[in-house]
Amino acid sequence: MIPRLLQTELETQLNEHPIVTVLGPRQAGKTTLARFTLPNYEYVSLENPDTRQLATEDPSAFLKQYPTHAIFDEIQRAPHLLSYLQGIVDDNKSNGQFVLTSSHQLQLRESVSQSLAGRTGILHLLPLSIAELTHTGIAFDDASAYLFQGFLPRVYDQQQRPHIAYASYFQNYVERDVRQLIKLKDVVLFEKFMKLLAGRVGQVINYQSLGNDTGVDAMTIKSWLSILEASYVIFRLPPYFENFGKRVIKTPKIYFTDTGLLCYLLGIERIEQVSRDPLIGNLFENLVVLEALKTRYNAGLTPNLYFYRDNQGHEIDLLHKRGHELLATEIKSASTWTSHFKRALETFHTNVYPLAQKAVVYGGDPIDFTDGTTAINFRQVSQLFD
Repeated sequence: MIPRLLQTELETQLNEHPIVTVLGPRQAGKTTLARFTLPNYEYVSLENPDTRQLATEDPSAFLKQYPTHAIFDEIQRAPHLLSYLQGIVDDNKSNGQFVLTSSHQLQLRESVSQSLAGRTGILHLLPLSIAELTHTGIAFDDASAYLFQGFLPRVYDQQQRPHIAYASYFQNYVERDVRQLIKLKDVVLFEKFMKLLAGRVGQVINYQSLGNDTGVDAMTIKSWLSILEASYVIFRLPPYFENFGKRVIKTPKIYFTDTGLLCYLLGIERIEQVSRDPLIGNLFENLVVLEALKTRYNAGLTPNLYFYRDNQGHEIDLLHKRGHELLATEIKSASTWTSHFKRALETFHTNVYPLAQKAVVYGGDPIDFTDGTTAINFRQVSQLFD
């Protein structure tokens, strides 16, 4: 197992809450993390039909088998258990009683807010980060390898071929889970939608345009995107428009939570195709934005990540709000430094809002400038957001 940075926060929250809930995409390593961290806890998979049947038909009898110190995997398959767990933890009044995992926050959110409010810590585990791979001694020469390999633990643990692994992942998890949630009948149509969405990665989403190209209406597109986000397949980066009035864009950008899946959907089958792809800038941006998100989540923090764009074309790729401060990051896929890389930061700092930190993430060596701007290599993104 590749050690996960979230383990420290999981252990901390188990000392603070009766229950800790770990959310994240399929195959991100939630079960492995929980079982590795808590080897003495009983493990119960609610994906198992027999187990789920007992939990559904007689939840009281089911939970008598696991009165405390248990891991309930994929708890969204039996959400009614949460109200019973509420009674158990209220009676026992001790922390660290249960760990729940789920790959569908949409199905779980309402149940948690109703039954476990104030009783559970919430953590998010995304696929592996560059920092986690680096700590294990896994490093690649350039961004193309990270983009193509993706970050699912199984790809590394079992040395799977990325393109084949992500084809299987898409068919076995993404399509299957979405089909269950929206009763999808036309799988071909949904696959077309996913490939079109991949082609718009890093862009402000136009629901009507995407719907027209897919052959469905804008409301269907919004529904599908909500389910993909709730299943942690995509991440919506919201625009920052606080105090900036009507002149700013207020529609989110779309990124994928794993670049390996993104490359698969774009038809990239070999690593050498990555750097030649016309979307290489968007792919690199996806990599960096998700590394920032993973850094925040792995520390148990809310993301507070945004982008900025106004109707005059001024844009900042990534804003991080820290209290009343704004920290800005521009993202460039090039490996050679060019002075115009920091132009947008200077414009924003001078004309829009003073920045507490100005950084450029690119493929080259670190540079510290006299005006306070910092250029860092993409492998060190975690340093900006911890």
